[in-house]
Amino acid sequence: MNRVYPFSLRRTFASATAAALLVCSPLLAQTGRASKTDAPNLEVDASWPQPLPNKWAIGAIAGVAIGQQDHVWIIHRPASIGPDEKHATTNPPNAECCIPAPPVIEFDTQGKVVQAWGGPGAGYEWFTNEHGLYIDYKGNVWVSGVAGKDQGKILKFTPSGKFLMQIGRSLKPGETFNNAATDLLGRQPADMDVDPKTNELYVADGDGGAQRVLVFDAETGAFKRMWGAYGEKPQLETPGKHDPDGPPSRAFSVAVHCVRLAKDGLVYVCDRNGDRVQVFHQDGKYVKEGLISPKTLGTGTAFDLDFTPDQRFFYVADGTNHKIWIMQRESMEIVGSFGQLGHNAGEFRNVHAVAVDSKGNLFTTEASENKRIQKFVPSKGTKRASR
Repeated sequence: MNRVYPFSLRRTFASATAAALLVCSPLLAQTGRASKTDAPNLEVDASWPQPLPNKWAIGAIAGVAIGQQDHVWIIHRPASIGPDEKHATTNPPNAECCIPAPPVIEFDTQGKVVQAWGGPGAGYEWFTNEHGLYIDYKGNVWVSGVAGKDQGKILKFTPSGKFLMQIGRSLKPGETFNNAATDLLGRQPADMDVDPKTNELYVADGDGGAQRVLVFDAETGAFKRMWGAYGEKPQLETPGKHDPDGPPSRAFSVAVHCVRLAKDGLVYVCDRNGDRVQVFHQDGKYVKEGLISPKTLGTGTAFDLDFTPDQRFFYVADGTNHKIWIMQRESMEIVGSFGQLGHNAGEFRNVHAVAVDSKGNLFTTEASENKRIQKFVPSKGTKRASR
């Protein structure tokens, strides 16, 4: 039987595990107005995914995306796997368990591994730190991260892992990066999305060094346009720290961390350390923004986002507060949240990325010691499921 646990109001339990499985209701966690919406209500499916094959161990999972047939893809960081997690790689082996899994893994809808690939190869620079992952409308797999001499790269592959294209070059001797460059990416481009109508690649280039949105031709890699916060030109100087008591900054923070295209063509951008999501037309014209726990400092709140199937709401991964926020897309208002710091099912430690499939299932990944992907399914009621 699937182990599915619903969320309800926070309460005290003798069992720490039981307490971890019952967290704030998305419908009641915020204001009374929220209860008048059709905001989604989710419950964790602790039976997903299935055990990994081949004695594989997974590192910090930086990215997640939904591909064809609602298959779930992740990219993880093998270098983050500790020595005690890969004893089988020593010569002779220290123990039976385990070996690092390839960085890109595809799961079917039941959570079974379909294939896995990635790593160094001919014609491209693989990453020293993996980050973004996106599956486009043709099934191509886009991945990003730090490569070469501490410089960002984006790689495009077929679904089976055949290399197709690299975007971003390495710095020349004596050269430094700046936000005006069109053939250089920041240290770690964070996220990508492809518009099937124009075959344009949108890039959140801002996780270390850059603070901008870039657009490329998804077939040739040719640069097309870019913009910064509020649709203005990207600032060349490093932005100041987020001031929770001041007005929103006119510049993106040091972590432009996600980009997602809605069905109506609007472009949603996570300004992570700025504690906000900004919305643009595809030419970069600013539309609106929504603030997310704007008193949060440190690494910020807007790590990643994805839309519900009807696109009336979207989920925001908040890796600093260890929770998922639910926002109305039209009003940009927060209507709910769930999650808390912890290591049990339904809890988070640095939730880093989110993706939603066609059935409304939400998948979350953690880029910290939890090193896991979790599945949350639409709730069938508030009654606790048997197990």
